[in-house]
Amino acid sequence: MDRADTLVVPGPADLDAFRKEPALIDQVARLAATAQRVAAVCTGAFALAAAGLLRGRRATTHWEHAAELARLHPDIQVTPDAIYVQDGPVLTSAGVTAGIDVCLALVEQDLGPEAARRVARDLVVFLQRPGGQSQFSAASRTTATRHPVLRPLLDAIAADPASDHSPQALAGHAGASPRHLSRLFRDQTGSTPAAYVETMRLEAARILLEHGESVTSAARRSGLGSDETLRRTFARHLGTTPSAYAARFRTTRTAPPSTRTATP
Repeated sequence: MDRADTLVVPGPADLDAFRKEPALIDQVARLAATAQRVAAVCTGAFALAAAGLLRGRRATTHWEHAAELARLHPDIQVTPDAIYVQDGPVLTSAGVTAGIDVCLALVEQDLGPEAARRVARDLVVFLQRPGGQSQFSAASRTTATRHPVLRPLLDAIAADPASDHSPQALAGHAGASPRHLSRLFRDQTGSTPAAYVETMRLEAARILLEHGESVTSAARRSGLGSDETLRRTFARHLGTTPSAYAARFRTTRTAPPSTRTATP
């Protein structure tokens, strides 16, 4: 190709693929120089970054690789929870399906909202889906630890998130002072005890909702307690409501799940 009006760069699962093929980066840079718009799907953002197209811009990529993009390219303002980001004529998107979101945005820019809605209906997708990437990523993405004091506590929280996991109770189980335990949590997980427990309870509630539990049941069994607490927690972390989340992600399986959540 000699030129492109809109250049869309897909991304591979293997980030080294771009590093092994510098000619691809050169081609992206060459085509982008004449394109009116440039977009990336998923890890395609790394190609745009390598070509210098994201310097000084906001951008996103798949949540698993957002930290790596920020580390390799500190001149980029990485927004890890966005479905897609547009900064001027450059658009970047999260995972593979977020490529549909960014392309619908391009359709809307070119042909207007009604055309974009028609395409979205044909594809049976949201024109603008609710929430951010955090809806689709594991809530307990904390650093794995084998610390002899902390590891048993993390396992206990995951096994029964609805139990009493207050800082005082956790400190008692650990045989440590609340202050020392808080320091261990920050060092090993990057979080406070209370924030970690809330995150695990949120993940338990998500699993329960996905398997058909009611909002009230998910709140009680996850340890979040009331419907209102569950709603506030979902709004703060996921930018949506429990009911909207359940409507989108509920599985067809009917077997009641355990409240045990995945641990790192």
